[in-house]
Amino acid sequence: MVAPQYRALSVGLVALVTLLAFEAMAVATAMPVVARDLNGMPLYNLAFSATLAASVIATVLGGRWSDVRGPLQPIGAGVVTFVTGLLLAGFAPNMEVFVAGRFVQGLGIGLTQVALYVLVARVYPGSMHPKVFALFSAAWVVPSMVGPAIAGFVVENSHWRWIFLGVTFIVIPSALLLWRGTMGRSAESGIAEPAPGLGRKLVWATLTAVAAALIQYGSALKLAGLPLLAAGVVLLVVALPKLLLPGSLRAARGLPTAPVLRGLAFGSYTAAEVFIPLMLMNERGLTATGAGVVLTIGALGWSAGSWVKGRGMIGNMAAIRGGAALIAVGISLVTLVLVDAMPLAVAYVAMALGGLGIGALHPTVSVLVLEMSKEGEEGNNSAAVGVGESVFTVLAVAISGALFTAAGGSYVAGLAFTAALAVLAFILAPRFVHSPAAGTMEETAS
Repeated sequence: MVAPQYRALSVGLVALVTLLAFEAMAVATAMPVVARDLNGMPLYNLAFSATLAASVIATVLGGRWSDVRGPLQPIGAGVVTFVTGLLLAGFAPNMEVFVAGRFVQGLGIGLTQVALYVLVARVYPGSMHPKVFALFSAAWVVPSMVGPAIAGFVVENSHWRWIFLGVTFIVIPSALLLWRGTMGRSAESGIAEPAPGLGRKLVWATLTAVAAALIQYGSALKLAGLPLLAAGVVLLVVALPKLLLPGSLRAARGLPTAPVLRGLAFGSYTAAEVFIPLMLMNERGLTATGAGVVLTIGALGWSAGSWVKGRGMIGNMAAIRGGAALIAVGISLVTLVLVDAMPLAVAYVAMALGGLGIGALHPTVSVLVLEMSKEGEEGNNSAAVGVGESVFTVLAVAISGALFTAAGGSYVAGLAFTAALAVLAFILAPRFVHSPAAGTMEETAS
């Protein structure tokens, strides 16, 4: 339970995160209708890539902006930008304008999300951080369960434009409630100095975003996309290290491991979710609704994992290393459903375990990053974790998809790769969560 003095702020935070989550879930459902209505099937993938690319850029900007001026300015700018993107998409006369709207939405999402992390660090006491991040995770559960259904109902009974336009009526009140909850608190404290190297970082962020988009788009084109895929990989190798923390790509002990660790875990879980509905429908004859129920169980598991960690029932090492292990076990179990004799109930158990794992791991990394950051660096470090998560997820989806295709449509090949990523996160966990002798955190491995 959140303390009464933080109730208005917490409600505003949860409402804002819920709306961002709902939009992400609803858009995926509506996109086929949008592309058909606007005669824009050639730009279908770009409507997703544009949002991802923009969010990478805005995450870097929002993180540094939050460190320098406090989180309220980037949250305000992010909300306005997000609403602008919603209006552009909602009133789009053609697919080109719609994609532009999705890009603007991505800018708003990137600015808002990283600034919310810094707001938690500045306003809530450290003892409440696990509970607040558990609330963030819970805020994704309802949209995961009802977002696609609501979007489908709106598309079938009204018009897809209301999926974008309708959210604008709720975002502003949520942001105002959040702002009201910060009154009288020190949310606006910052380091009050120019941001050194921010211009260069934005250039590297833009190049990283372009690289991620090239990899995502190129992997979808099979052989024809190999030049785009190769260009994206080369560009990523050059640009990504400039945005992560020093030592991240070699998993240096402590804070530098965070972007890679969470990127591997989240990328593993997300890439597996891409395969699982397709596998269940094609190989076991489930309907789209039935396959969706399996994903819903994963979302409920995520919420349960966050709740368990938020209540302090498990330690940091148990949450991170145990969470990675549960993701690997869940993916391995769901692969067994390819055997006809295996009961479908195994898929439900598998997704519950995987969701429980990512639910425990994901917010714990966020909490520890704030604890391990020096004052004035929370935004920069949270941004690095956000960039790592986005980029590793793109790579996980692209590589697992390429393996699936190369193996002649083998779900085993794709899912085995995603499970291997979770195993690698399990191996790296002790490099992030270690003893107080290192001076970076208070809790020993448990």
